[in-house]
Amino acid sequence: MAEKNNTNIGFEKQIWDAACVLWGHIPAADYRKVIIGLIFLKYVSGAFEQRYNQLVAEGDGFENDPDEYLAENVFFVPEEARWNVIANAAHSPEIGIIIDNAMRAIEKENDSLKNVLPKIYASPDLDKRALGEVVDLFTNINMYEQGNDKDLLGRTYEYCISQFAAYEGVKGGEFYTPSSVVKTIVAILKPFENCRVYDPCCGSGGMFVQSAQFIEAHAGSIDKVSVYGQESNADTWKMAKINMAIRGIDANLGAHHADTFYDDLHKTQRFDFIMANPPFNLSNWGADHLKDDVRWKYGMPPAGNANYAWIQHMIHHLAPDGKIGLVLANGALSTQSSGEGDIRKNIIEADLVEGIIAMPTQLFYSVTIPVTLWFISKNKKQKNKTLFIDARKMGYMVDRKHRDFTSEDIQKLADTFEAFQNGTLEDVKGFCAVATTQEIEKQDYILTPGRYVGIEEVEDDGEPFEEKMTRLTGELSTLFAKSRELEDEIRRKLGAIGYEL
Repeated sequence: MAEKNNTNIGFEKQIWDAACVLWGHIPAADYRKVIIGLIFLKYVSGAFEQRYNQLVAEGDGFENDPDEYLAENVFFVPEEARWNVIANAAHSPEIGIIIDNAMRAIEKENDSLKNVLPKIYASPDLDKRALGEVVDLFTNINMYEQGNDKDLLGRTYEYCISQFAAYEGVKGGEFYTPSSVVKTIVAILKPFENCRVYDPCCGSGGMFVQSAQFIEAHAGSIDKVSVYGQESNADTWKMAKINMAIRGIDANLGAHHADTFYDDLHKTQRFDFIMANPPFNLSNWGADHLKDDVRWKYGMPPAGNANYAWIQHMIHHLAPDGKIGLVLANGALSTQSSGEGDIRKNIIEADLVEGIIAMPTQLFYSVTIPVTLWFISKNKKQKNKTLFIDARKMGYMVDRKHRDFTSEDIQKLADTFEAFQNGTLEDVKGFCAVATTQEIEKQDYILTPGRYVGIEEVEDDGEPFEEKMTRLTGELSTLFAKSRELEDEIRRKLGAIGYEL
Protein backbone atom coordinates (compact mmCIF):
# COMPACT_ATOMS: atom_id res chain seq x y z
CA MET A 1 0.00 0.00 0.00
CA ALA A 2 1.36 3.40 -0.97
CA GLU A 3 2.23 5.79 1.85
CA LYS A 4 -0.54 8.26 2.50
CA ASN A 5 0.62 11.85 2.55
CA ASN A 6 -0.93 15.22 3.18
CA THR A 7 -0.97 16.34 -0.45
CA ASN A 8 -2.74 13.57 -2.34
CA ILE A 9 -6.12 12.31 -1.18
CA GLY A 10 -6.41 9.12 -3.19
CA PHE A 11 -8.90 10.03 -5.89
CA GLU A 12 -7.77 13.47 -7.19
CA LYS A 13 -7.62 12.20 -10.75
CA GLN A 14 -11.26 11.11 -10.59
CA ILE A 15 -12.32 14.43 -9.09
CA TRP A 16 -10.38 16.32 -11.75
CA ASP A 17 -11.91 14.16 -14.48
CA ALA A 18 -15.33 15.07 -13.10
CA ALA A 19 -14.49 18.76 -13.22
CA CYS A 20 -13.12 18.48 -16.75
CA VAL A 21 -16.36 16.95 -17.99
CA LEU A 22 -18.01 20.26 -17.11
CA TRP A 23 -15.31 22.39 -18.70
CA GLY A 24 -16.91 24.54 -21.36
CA HIS A 25 -20.41 23.61 -20.21
CA ILE A 26 -20.73 25.91 -17.23
CA PRO A 27 -19.64 29.44 -16.34
CA ALA A 28 -16.19 29.39 -14.76
CA ALA A 29 -17.50 31.07 -11.62
CA ASP A 30 -19.82 28.15 -10.90
CA TYR A 31 -17.70 25.08 -11.59
CA ARG A 32 -16.31 24.89 -8.07
CA LYS A 33 -19.78 25.07 -6.49
CA VAL A 34 -21.07 22.34 -8.77
CA ILE A 35 -18.24 19.94 -7.99
CA ILE A 36 -18.09 20.64 -4.26
CA GLY A 37 -21.86 20.32 -3.97
CA LEU A 38 -21.78 16.89 -5.59
CA ILE A 39 -18.88 15.83 -3.37
CA PHE A 40 -20.92 16.81 -0.33
CA LEU A 41 -24.07 15.08 -1.57
CA LYS A 42 -22.21 11.87 -2.38
CA TYR A 43 -20.41 11.91 0.95
CA VAL A 44 -23.44 12.50 3.20
CA SER A 45 -25.48 9.98 1.25
CA GLY A 46 -22.76 7.34 1.74
CA ALA A 47 -22.54 8.10 5.46
CA PHE A 48 -26.33 7.89 5.77
CA GLU A 49 -26.49 4.61 3.90
CA GLN A 50 -23.85 3.08 6.15
CA ARG A 51 -25.74 4.10 9.28
CA TYR A 52 -29.08 3.06 7.72
CA ASN A 53 -27.81 -0.46 7.09
CA GLN A 54 -26.52 -0.68 10.67
CA LEU A 55 -29.94 0.26 12.03
CA VAL A 56 -31.72 -2.20 9.72
CA ALA A 57 -29.38 -4.96 10.90
CA GLU A 58 -30.18 -4.12 14.53
CA GLY A 59 -33.83 -4.80 13.72
CA ASP A 60 -35.39 -2.25 16.11
CA GLY A 61 -37.21 -0.29 13.41
CA PHE A 62 -35.28 2.96 13.98
CA GLU A 63 -33.79 3.28 10.50
CA ASN A 64 -36.12 6.20 9.64
CA ASP A 65 -35.65 8.06 12.92
CA PRO A 66 -33.54 11.22 12.32
CA ASP A 67 -32.38 11.21 15.96
CA GLU A 68 -30.57 7.91 15.41
CA TYR A 69 -28.42 9.61 12.81
CA LEU A 70 -27.92 12.84 14.75
CA ALA A 71 -26.57 10.84 17.68
CA GLU A 72 -23.74 9.58 15.44
CA ASN A 73 -23.06 12.96 13.80
CA VAL A 74 -24.54 11.67 10.56
CA PHE A 75 -26.93 13.78 8.51
CA PHE A 76 -30.39 12.39 7.97
CA VAL A 77 -30.87 12.22 4.20
CA PRO A 78 -34.50 12.11 2.99
CA GLU A 79 -35.30 9.44 0.44
CA GLU A 80 -35.50 11.88 -2.49
CA ALA A 81 -31.99 13.17 -1.70
CA ARG A 82 -30.19 9.83 -1.56
CA TRP A 83 -27.52 9.16 -4.11
CA ASN A 84 -29.22 6.13 -5.65
CA VAL A 85 -32.16 8.37 -6.65
CA ILE A 86 -29.75 10.89 -8.21
CA ALA A 87 -27.69 8.18 -9.92
CA ASN A 88 -30.79 6.60 -11.48
CA ALA A 89 -31.84 10.00 -12.86
CA ALA A 90 -28.38 10.92 -14.17
CA HIS A 91 -29.43 10.96 -17.80
CA SER A 92 -32.91 12.35 -17.44
CA PRO A 93 -33.65 15.94 -18.52
CA GLU A 94 -34.72 16.67 -14.92
CA ILE A 95 -31.38 15.75 -13.31
CA GLY A 96 -30.65 19.38 -12.39
CA ILE A 97 -34.04 19.84 -10.72
CA ILE A 98 -33.64 16.54 -8.85
CA ILE A 99 -30.25 17.59 -7.42
CA ASP A 100 -31.50 21.05 -6.41
CA ASN A 101 -34.49 19.46 -4.68
CA ALA A 102 -32.13 17.04 -2.93
CA MET A 103 -30.14 19.99 -1.56
CA ARG A 104 -33.33 21.67 -0.33
CA ALA A 105 -34.53 18.46 1.31
CA ILE A 106 -31.24 18.04 3.20
CA GLU A 107 -31.33 21.68 4.35
CA LYS A 108 -34.90 21.21 5.59
CA GLU A 109 -33.88 18.21 7.71
CA ASN A 110 -30.62 19.74 8.99
CA ASP A 111 -30.83 23.29 10.38
CA SER A 112 -27.06 23.82 10.39
CA LEU A 113 -27.08 23.73 6.58
CA LYS A 114 -29.92 26.23 6.00
CA ASN A 115 -29.18 28.45 2.97
CA VAL A 116 -25.70 26.94 2.67
CA LEU A 117 -25.90 24.20 0.02
CA PRO A 118 -25.63 25.12 -3.70
CA LYS A 119 -28.87 24.98 -5.67
CA ILE A 120 -27.66 25.82 -9.16
CA TYR A 121 -27.98 22.50 -10.93
CA ALA A 122 -31.26 23.31 -12.71
CA SER A 123 -29.70 26.42 -14.27
CA PRO A 124 -30.14 26.54 -18.06
CA ASP A 125 -26.45 27.49 -18.24
CA LEU A 126 -25.46 24.05 -16.96
CA ASP A 127 -25.34 21.38 -19.66
CA LYS A 128 -27.46 18.47 -18.36
CA ARG A 129 -25.71 15.83 -20.48
CA ALA A 130 -22.36 16.84 -18.98
CA LEU A 131 -23.91 16.94 -15.50
CA GLY A 132 -25.19 13.40 -15.98
CA GLU A 133 -21.70 12.24 -16.93
CA VAL A 134 -20.32 13.80 -13.76
CA VAL A 135 -22.97 12.04 -11.69
CA ASP A 136 -21.96 8.73 -13.31
CA LEU A 137 -18.34 9.37 -12.43
CA PHE A 138 -19.18 10.23 -8.83
CA THR A 139 -21.34 7.12 -8.58
CA ASN A 140 -18.21 5.04 -9.16
CA ILE A 141 -16.22 6.78 -6.40
CA ASN A 142 -16.55 5.05 -3.05
CA MET A 143 -16.08 8.37 -1.31
CA TYR A 144 -17.32 7.59 2.15
CA GLU A 145 -14.88 4.76 2.80
CA GLN A 146 -12.02 7.01 1.82
CA GLY A 147 -13.79 9.86 3.49
CA ASN A 148 -13.17 8.78 7.02
CA ASP A 149 -10.26 11.06 6.37
CA LYS A 150 -12.02 13.97 8.06
CA ASP A 151 -10.36 16.56 5.90
CA LEU A 152 -11.92 15.24 2.73
CA LEU A 153 -13.85 18.28 1.57
CA GLY A 154 -11.11 20.77 2.22
CA ARG A 155 -8.42 18.72 0.56
CA THR A 156 -10.59 18.06 -2.47
CA TYR A 157 -11.42 21.75 -2.61
CA GLU A 158 -7.73 22.63 -2.51
CA TYR A 159 -6.92 20.20 -5.28
CA CYS A 160 -9.69 21.44 -7.57
CA ILE A 161 -8.76 25.09 -7.07
CA SER A 162 -5.11 24.44 -7.83
CA GLN A 163 -5.89 22.44 -10.96
CA PHE A 164 -8.33 24.98 -12.33
CA ALA A 165 -5.98 27.87 -11.55
CA ALA A 166 -3.16 26.10 -13.34
CA TYR A 167 -5.44 25.30 -16.29
CA GLU A 168 -6.51 28.92 -16.61
CA GLY A 169 -3.00 30.22 -16.14
CA VAL A 170 -3.99 32.46 -13.24
CA LYS A 171 -2.87 32.63 -9.67
CA GLY A 172 -5.04 30.64 -7.31
CA GLY A 173 -5.94 33.48 -5.00
CA GLU A 174 -8.01 31.39 -2.66
CA PHE A 175 -6.56 28.19 -1.38
CA TYR A 176 -6.94 25.81 1.44
CA THR A 177 -3.99 25.63 3.86
CA PRO A 178 -2.09 22.34 3.31
CA SER A 179 -2.64 19.74 6.00
CA SER A 180 1.06 19.53 6.85
CA VAL A 181 1.17 23.25 7.67
CA VAL A 182 -2.02 23.12 9.75
CA LYS A 183 -0.90 19.97 11.58
CA THR A 184 2.40 21.63 12.47
CA ILE A 185 0.65 24.66 13.94
CA VAL A 186 -1.77 22.48 15.90
CA ALA A 187 0.96 20.10 17.14
CA ILE A 188 2.93 23.05 18.52
CA LEU A 189 0.00 24.93 20.08
CA LYS A 190 -1.63 21.76 21.51
CA PRO A 191 -5.26 22.88 21.92
CA PHE A 192 -7.15 21.20 24.75
CA GLU A 193 -10.68 20.57 26.01
CA ASN A 194 -12.75 23.55 27.15
CA CYS A 195 -10.72 25.96 25.06
CA ARG A 196 -11.80 28.65 22.61
CA VAL A 197 -10.34 28.37 19.10
CA TYR A 198 -10.53 31.20 16.56
CA ASP A 199 -9.56 31.76 12.94
CA PRO A 200 -10.29 35.26 11.57
CA CYS A 201 -9.87 34.14 7.94
CA CYS A 202 -10.99 30.55 8.24
CA GLY A 203 -11.27 29.50 4.58
CA SER A 204 -12.92 26.10 4.48
CA GLY A 205 -12.14 25.42 8.15
CA GLY A 206 -8.97 23.31 8.08
CA MET A 207 -7.58 24.78 11.31
CA PHE A 208 -10.72 23.73 13.17
CA VAL A 209 -10.66 20.24 11.69
CA GLN A 210 -7.09 19.55 12.73
CA SER A 211 -7.65 21.07 16.18
CA ALA A 212 -10.61 18.75 16.71
CA GLN A 213 -8.58 15.76 15.54
CA PHE A 214 -5.71 16.66 17.87
CA ILE A 215 -8.03 16.97 20.86
CA GLU A 216 -9.74 13.68 20.06
CA ALA A 217 -6.36 11.96 19.61
CA HIS A 218 -5.47 13.03 23.15
CA ALA A 219 -8.64 11.56 24.67
CA GLY A 220 -10.57 14.80 24.56
CA SER A 221 -13.98 15.64 23.12
CA ILE A 222 -14.68 18.14 20.37
CA ASP A 223 -18.03 18.80 22.04
CA LYS A 224 -16.09 20.63 24.75
CA VAL A 225 -14.33 23.03 22.35
CA SER A 226 -15.77 26.40 21.38
CA VAL A 227 -14.96 27.21 17.75
CA TYR A 228 -15.21 30.70 16.25
CA GLY A 229 -14.35 31.85 12.76
CA GLN A 230 -14.92 34.43 10.07
CA GLU A 231 -14.57 34.43 6.31
CA SER A 232 -15.06 37.26 3.82
CA ASN A 233 -15.76 35.16 0.71
CA ALA A 234 -19.38 34.00 0.55
CA ASP A 235 -18.68 30.72 -1.27
CA THR A 236 -15.77 29.82 0.99
CA TRP A 237 -17.85 30.66 4.08
CA LYS A 238 -20.48 28.19 2.88
CA MET A 239 -17.74 25.62 2.31
CA ALA A 240 -16.62 26.07 5.92
CA LYS A 241 -20.20 25.68 7.15
CA ILE A 242 -20.50 22.42 5.22
CA ASN A 243 -17.11 21.23 6.43
CA MET A 244 -17.98 21.87 10.07
CA ALA A 245 -21.39 20.30 9.71
CA ILE A 246 -19.95 17.08 8.28
CA ARG A 247 -17.57 16.72 11.20
CA GLY A 248 -20.08 17.52 13.88
CA ILE A 249 -18.17 20.63 14.96
CA ASP A 250 -20.45 23.27 16.43
CA ALA A 251 -18.75 26.35 15.00
CA ASN A 252 -19.80 29.97 15.29
CA LEU A 253 -18.80 31.36 11.89
CA GLY A 254 -21.15 34.31 12.14
CA ALA A 255 -24.56 34.64 10.56
CA HIS A 256 -22.98 35.66 7.26
CA HIS A 257 -19.67 36.18 5.49
CA ALA A 258 -17.95 39.42 6.43
CA ASP A 259 -14.67 41.34 6.17
CA THR A 260 -12.77 40.80 9.42
CA PHE A 261 -11.23 44.28 9.52
CA TYR A 262 -14.44 46.20 8.73
CA ASP A 263 -16.96 43.96 10.45
CA ASP A 264 -15.41 41.98 13.29
CA LEU A 265 -18.16 39.46 14.10
CA HIS A 266 -16.51 38.40 17.37
CA LYS A 267 -15.51 41.86 18.56
CA THR A 268 -15.79 41.25 22.31
CA GLN A 269 -14.46 37.69 22.36
CA ARG A 270 -11.02 36.62 23.60
CA PHE A 271 -9.56 33.27 22.61
CA ASP A 272 -7.17 30.65 23.97
CA PHE A 273 -5.88 29.64 20.55
CA ILE A 274 -5.86 31.61 17.33
CA MET A 275 -4.72 29.82 14.17
CA ALA A 276 -4.75 31.43 10.77
CA ASN A 277 -3.36 31.59 7.27
CA PRO A 278 -4.32 35.14 6.26
CA PRO A 279 -4.04 36.36 2.66
CA PHE A 280 -0.38 37.09 1.95
CA ASN A 281 0.61 40.75 1.58
CA LEU A 282 -2.99 41.92 1.17
CA SER A 283 -3.18 45.47 -0.21
CA ASN A 284 -6.11 47.90 -0.14
CA TRP A 285 -7.50 46.35 3.02
CA GLY A 286 -9.19 49.56 4.17
CA ALA A 287 -6.56 51.15 6.38
CA ASP A 288 -7.82 54.68 5.64
CA HIS A 289 -11.13 53.91 7.33
CA LEU A 290 -9.60 52.21 10.38
CA LYS A 291 -6.92 54.68 11.48
CA ASP A 292 -8.02 54.99 15.10
CA ASP A 293 -8.93 51.35 15.59
CA VAL A 294 -8.27 49.95 19.06
CA ARG A 295 -6.54 46.92 17.52
CA TRP A 296 -3.45 48.86 16.37
CA LYS A 297 -1.79 48.88 19.79
CA TYR A 298 1.71 48.45 18.37
CA GLY A 299 1.43 50.84 15.44
CA MET A 300 -0.76 51.73 12.46
CA PRO A 301 -0.34 49.08 9.73
CA PRO A 302 0.44 50.43 6.25
CA ALA A 303 -2.35 50.71 3.69
CA GLY A 304 -0.37 48.68 1.16
CA ASN A 305 0.11 45.53 3.24
CA ALA A 306 -2.19 43.93 5.82
CA ASN A 307 0.36 41.52 7.36
CA TYR A 308 0.77 43.52 10.56
CA ALA A 309 -2.94 44.33 10.64
CA TRP A 310 -3.63 40.59 10.83
CA ILE A 311 -1.01 40.08 13.53
CA GLN A 312 -2.39 42.89 15.68
CA HIS A 313 -6.00 41.83 15.13
CA MET A 314 -5.10 38.40 16.50
CA ILE A 315 -3.12 39.76 19.45
CA HIS A 316 -6.10 41.96 20.30
CA HIS A 317 -8.31 38.86 20.50
CA LEU A 318 -5.98 36.82 22.73
CA ALA A 319 -7.00 35.70 26.19
CA PRO A 320 -4.49 36.44 29.01
CA ASP A 321 -2.73 33.09 28.43
CA GLY A 322 -3.64 32.87 24.75
CA LYS A 323 -1.42 31.64 21.91
CA ILE A 324 -1.30 32.35 18.18
CA GLY A 325 0.01 30.25 15.30
CA LEU A 326 -0.15 31.88 11.88
CA VAL A 327 1.33 31.69 8.40
CA LEU A 328 2.94 34.76 6.82
CA ALA A 329 5.01 35.51 3.75
CA ASN A 330 8.70 35.83 4.59
CA GLY A 331 8.75 39.57 3.92
CA ALA A 332 7.10 40.25 7.29
CA LEU A 333 10.23 38.98 9.06
CA SER A 334 12.46 41.81 7.92
CA THR A 335 10.48 44.60 6.23
CA GLN A 336 11.21 48.14 7.41
CA SER A 337 8.84 49.94 5.05
CA SER A 338 5.90 52.12 6.07
CA GLY A 339 6.41 51.64 9.79
CA GLU A 340 6.28 47.82 9.72
CA GLY A 341 9.73 47.58 11.27
CA ASP A 342 8.61 49.72 14.21
CA ILE A 343 5.48 47.59 14.72
CA ARG A 344 7.60 44.42 14.73
CA LYS A 345 10.03 46.02 17.21
CA ASN A 346 7.17 46.95 19.54
CA ILE A 347 5.70 43.42 19.41
CA ILE A 348 9.13 41.89 20.13
CA GLU A 349 9.82 44.27 23.02
CA ALA A 350 6.41 43.39 24.46
CA ASP A 351 7.81 39.82 24.65
CA LEU A 352 5.07 38.32 22.51
CA VAL A 353 7.03 36.43 19.81
CA GLU A 354 7.66 32.91 21.10
CA GLY A 355 8.91 31.19 17.97
CA ILE A 356 9.56 31.53 14.24
CA ILE A 357 9.80 28.59 11.81
CA ALA A 358 11.08 29.07 8.25
CA MET A 359 9.16 26.61 6.06
CA PRO A 360 10.18 24.94 2.81
CA THR A 361 8.83 26.05 -0.54
CA GLN A 362 6.23 24.06 -2.53
CA LEU A 363 4.05 23.14 0.44
CA PHE A 364 1.13 25.08 -0.99
CA TYR A 365 -0.76 24.11 -4.11
CA SER A 366 -1.31 27.56 -5.49
CA VAL A 367 1.71 29.62 -4.46
CA THR A 368 5.42 28.86 -4.43
CA ILE A 369 6.70 31.75 -2.30
CA PRO A 370 8.46 30.79 0.94
CA VAL A 371 6.45 31.23 4.11
CA THR A 372 7.08 31.38 7.82
CA LEU A 373 5.14 30.16 10.83
CA TRP A 374 4.84 32.71 13.64
CA PHE A 375 4.02 31.68 17.21
CA ILE A 376 2.91 34.47 19.51
CA SER A 377 2.08 34.08 23.20
CA LYS A 378 0.66 36.39 25.83
CA ASN A 379 2.41 34.48 28.61
CA LYS A 380 5.64 32.88 27.36
CA LYS A 381 7.27 30.18 29.46
CA GLN A 382 10.70 31.43 28.45
CA LYS A 383 10.62 35.15 29.12
CA ASN A 384 12.61 37.44 26.80
CA LYS A 385 13.62 34.50 24.61
CA THR A 386 12.52 33.44 21.13
CA LEU A 387 12.99 30.12 19.36
CA PHE A 388 14.17 30.14 15.74
CA ILE A 389 13.88 27.04 13.53
CA ASP A 390 15.07 26.66 9.94
CA ALA A 391 12.90 23.87 8.49
CA ARG A 392 13.54 24.71 4.84
CA LYS A 393 15.25 21.39 4.17
CA MET A 394 12.58 19.29 5.86
CA GLY A 395 9.90 17.25 4.12
CA TYR A 396 9.97 15.30 0.89
CA MET A 397 8.74 15.80 -2.67
CA VAL A 398 5.44 14.03 -3.30
CA ASP A 399 5.77 14.84 -6.97
CA ARG A 400 7.57 17.39 -9.13
CA LYS A 401 5.54 20.32 -7.76
CA HIS A 402 4.48 19.47 -4.22
CA ARG A 403 6.36 18.98 -0.97
CA ASP A 404 4.89 17.41 2.14
CA PHE A 405 5.88 16.74 5.73
CA THR A 406 5.91 13.28 7.24
CA SER A 407 4.38 12.78 10.66
CA GLU A 408 7.97 12.45 11.95
CA ASP A 409 8.83 15.89 10.55
CA ILE A 410 5.85 17.45 12.31
CA GLN A 411 6.68 15.68 15.55
CA LYS A 412 10.31 16.86 15.38
CA LEU A 413 9.17 20.49 15.13
CA ALA A 414 6.68 20.04 17.98
CA ASP A 415 9.30 18.32 20.17
CA THR A 416 11.82 21.09 19.46
CA PHE A 417 9.29 23.71 20.50
CA GLU A 418 8.39 21.78 23.66
CA ALA A 419 12.05 21.40 24.65
CA PHE A 420 12.47 25.15 24.24
CA GLN A 421 9.46 25.84 26.46
CA ASN A 422 10.83 23.45 29.09
CA GLY A 423 14.25 25.11 29.00
CA THR A 424 16.04 21.94 27.88
CA LEU A 425 16.71 22.74 24.22
CA GLU A 426 20.27 22.88 22.94
CA ASP A 427 21.04 24.88 19.82
CA VAL A 428 21.61 22.81 16.68
CA LYS A 429 23.65 24.72 14.11
CA GLY A 430 21.70 25.16 10.90
CA PHE A 431 18.43 23.99 12.47
CA CYS A 432 17.44 25.70 15.73
CA ALA A 433 18.63 28.39 18.12
CA VAL A 434 17.30 30.36 21.06
CA ALA A 435 17.88 34.12 20.99
CA THR A 436 17.30 36.70 23.70
CA THR A 437 15.43 39.92 23.04
CA GLN A 438 18.77 41.73 23.34
CA GLU A 439 20.27 39.52 20.62
CA ILE A 440 17.28 40.21 18.39
CA GLU A 441 17.74 43.93 19.01
CA LYS A 442 21.34 43.63 17.76
CA GLN A 443 19.88 42.21 14.52
CA ASP A 444 17.67 45.31 14.11
CA TYR A 445 14.65 43.28 15.21
CA ILE A 446 14.79 41.15 12.08
CA LEU A 447 13.30 37.70 12.69
CA THR A 448 14.79 35.69 9.80
CA PRO A 449 15.76 32.31 11.36
CA GLY A 450 18.93 32.01 9.27
CA ARG A 451 20.43 34.95 11.15
CA TYR A 452 20.26 33.03 14.41
CA VAL A 453 20.63 29.33 13.57
CA GLY A 454 23.65 29.78 11.31
CA ILE A 455 24.84 27.28 8.70
CA GLU A 456 24.89 23.57 9.31
CA GLU A 457 28.37 22.24 9.93
CA VAL A 458 29.60 19.91 7.21
CA GLU A 459 31.82 17.02 8.11
CA ASP A 460 35.39 17.37 6.78
CA ASP A 461 35.97 14.89 3.94
CA GLY A 462 39.74 14.80 4.60
CA GLU A 463 40.80 16.23 1.23
CA PRO A 464 43.31 19.09 1.67
CA PHE A 465 41.90 22.46 0.65
CA GLU A 466 44.57 23.21 -2.00
CA GLU A 467 44.11 19.81 -3.62
CA LYS A 468 40.31 20.17 -3.57
CA MET A 469 40.43 23.61 -5.21
CA THR A 470 42.88 22.38 -7.89
CA ARG A 471 40.57 19.46 -8.66
CA LEU A 472 37.38 21.53 -8.72
CA THR A 473 38.82 24.34 -10.85
CA GLY A 474 40.13 21.74 -13.29
CA GLU A 475 36.66 20.19 -13.56
CA LEU A 476 35.12 23.64 -14.03
CA SER A 477 37.62 24.48 -16.80
CA THR A 478 36.67 21.29 -18.64
CA LEU A 479 32.97 22.18 -18.35
CA PHE A 480 33.61 25.72 -19.65
CA ALA A 481 35.48 24.29 -22.67
CA LYS A 482 32.62 21.92 -23.41
CA SER A 483 30.18 24.84 -23.11
CA ARG A 484 32.15 26.84 -25.68
CA GLU A 485 32.15 23.87 -28.06
CA LEU A 486 28.40 23.54 -27.79
CA GLU A 487 27.93 27.29 -28.27
CA ASP A 488 30.03 27.21 -31.47
CA GLU A 489 28.05 24.22 -32.75
CA ILE A 490 24.75 26.06 -32.17
CA ARG A 491 26.09 29.13 -33.99
CA ARG A 492 27.14 27.00 -36.98
CA LYS A 493 23.78 25.28 -37.24
CA LEU A 494 21.85 28.54 -36.98
CA GLY A 495 24.12 30.09 -39.64
CA ALA A 496 23.41 27.18 -41.97
CA ILE A 497 19.72 28.06 -42.00
CA GLY A 498 20.32 31.78 -42.35
CA TYR A 499 20.35 33.01 -38.75
CA GLU A 500 23.32 34.73 -37.18
CA LEU A 501 23.97 35.34 -33.49
